[in-house]
Amino acid sequence: MDLSSLAIFSPVPTSSNSIAYNRKFSCSSEKYAGLELNEDKRLKIDKPLDANSLIGAEPHYRTVKNLLLWNVSFIDVVLISSPMGMLGLPFLTRNKDFSAKVYATEATARIGQLMMEDLVSMHKEYRQFYGAEESDAPQWMKWDELELLPLELRQIVFGADGTEFGGWMPLYSAADVKACMLKVECLKYAEEACYGGTLIIQAFSSGLEIGSCNWGISGPKASISYISSSVFSSAAAMSFNYQALQRSDVILYSDFSSCNGLDKFDNDDNCSGAAGNNYSNLSSDDVNSEGHDTLLNDEEYLEEMEKLNFICSCSVDCIKAGGSVLIPIARIGITLQLLERFAVNLASENMRVPIFLISSVAEELIAFTNIIPEWLCEQWQDRLYSGQPLFSHVEMLKDGRLYLFPAIHSLKLLKTWQEPCIVFCPHWSLRLGPVVHLLLRWSADQNSLLVMEEGLDANLALLPFKPMAMKVLQCSFVSGIQMQKSHHLLKILQPRHVLFPEILRQHIGPLETVFSFNYYSENKMVHIPYMKDSELDITVELACQLQYTTLKQQDMNISRLKGELMIEHGRYRLHLGNDEQVSSHPRPLVHFGRIDLNNLLTALQKLDMNATLEEVTGAAGSHKASRIHVSEPSKAMIEVIEAQTVISAADENIASVISQAISGVLDCI
Repeated sequence: MDLSSLAIFSPVPTSSNSIAYNRKFSCSSEKYAGLELNEDKRLKIDKPLDANSLIGAEPHYRTVKNLLLWNVSFIDVVLISSPMGMLGLPFLTRNKDFSAKVYATEATARIGQLMMEDLVSMHKEYRQFYGAEESDAPQWMKWDELELLPLELRQIVFGADGTEFGGWMPLYSAADVKACMLKVECLKYAEEACYGGTLIIQAFSSGLEIGSCNWGISGPKASISYISSSVFSSAAAMSFNYQALQRSDVILYSDFSSCNGLDKFDNDDNCSGAAGNNYSNLSSDDVNSEGHDTLLNDEEYLEEMEKLNFICSCSVDCIKAGGSVLIPIARIGITLQLLERFAVNLASENMRVPIFLISSVAEELIAFTNIIPEWLCEQWQDRLYSGQPLFSHVEMLKDGRLYLFPAIHSLKLLKTWQEPCIVFCPHWSLRLGPVVHLLLRWSADQNSLLVMEEGLDANLALLPFKPMAMKVLQCSFVSGIQMQKSHHLLKILQPRHVLFPEILRQHIGPLETVFSFNYYSENKMVHIPYMKDSELDITVELACQLQYTTLKQQDMNISRLKGELMIEHGRYRLHLGNDEQVSSHPRPLVHFGRIDLNNLLTALQKLDMNATLEEVTGAAGSHKASRIHVSEPSKAMIEVIEAQTVISAADENIASVISQAISGVLDCI
């Protein structure tokens, strides 16, 4: 679900006949997606983008390409790694053929559910203001209207390769969200979930956001670790627990945050530890010691705190000048940290400025953060253990410095409202929710400040609100593993094989590693080297009862056993059954192996039997069976085929003697 694509829509439709659009990209082709442009239309399209260029309709969402063509019945398991990842789940689960198991952490599931409900609420408000769509096929999706789109917007609608137009969908409903959550199994931190009786699935903190996780999957034949965007030293969430993912057979590396970076993943001095060191020549203790120091330095944490302090400093300056501050940031961890910093900074300036958190789920979200300490950073956990409130906003709510309201038109908000103020509200796309109304109010105020998170095209996002006198501060927060740290991480984890996304190929230089690796991409099957055979653990109590026999036909010892086969931590394990007792009565022998016909003839001759061998062939000359005919002391026949051996005799005693002879040439246990 691509939320950044919301930029092609206008937050305020100009009229029922207007056509609106918005977002970035470029296209130099005059023929695109099968549409020919005549000269008159080209003149309309080539004009500079303005607010009237945007799509004046209820926002749609671009989902995964070809989602409607998927056979979702083939999906067995869905793993959700972050609250933001929950937003697209109802598009999948509302398919009637969807029956997969969905796993997410408790924090991710609850925060994600609140985000989905808030998004649905904002769409409901949009329809209340501007009316609902007239049909399931909006006017802007018709071909004659698409022709009038500016080229860069048309490329957003169709995608870079012109194949993504079918991925646009209206938002799901509140009922879809409710049905979706019924299919999610929530896991506590590091809780084991058993899927299919053979796979053990666990979630470990990734450090990116409260509740965000990486996944460990272990089974009898292999173990797999899934690494999503992760942060080693998080200022809000529990830090990246990478040690829980050590020595996996396969690592699926899915951190895309370094794609736009300038650093490369290779064996230069930036990612090989001390100069001249080659990790493949160091002991595991040396690797761990040197690697941990590199991964767990405070550089990321200090950089994050510096950015937060800078935002607070700029906000205080604007408030002193009489302006207000608008912060539409989606990440709950960043919001909680900013509330902490504002409490300190405003108190140090002896300023009492109201802070408003406006969202249909504001109260539920703030309340939930107080009951999930296991997903918070150590600093906040220490407060809990010392008997202090987890967050400063608890006191801010009590003394009237922080207010929570469900909607901007709330009567209580209108009575409480005063400026200058600080407002946290959705939506970060600047197309829905309270942020639209507040931007229209403050965009002409040069003393006010808008704080945006990097990743959104600011020029395109702010297009409906221009001319803008309001100050804009766009910040990038730590959102994944720096590429130079990835090498250290993988050498500490010591996997056998690593799968990198194809988009990282250009960032990964030559590697000297003990693990193999290749790349994966959309809609392409990847072959992973075979890791290991199935292994079976036998308890000591059961192993002590084994009595081995040496096979006649092979140099191997073998023993019969009886117990209970179980799956523990993704491994086969054989236990002595509760009702199993050592019996004094011998068990019947089990014979196995291939009959050596010459040895059988010799054994029969020693028993004074006259026997001859006949080979029976099929119609095409292929071997069908072997028959041994016994003529004395009485007639009998032994037919040996691949699947069985059949004794035919009129005399029961002769049949018994032949059976003993056959047993004598076979292995038994």
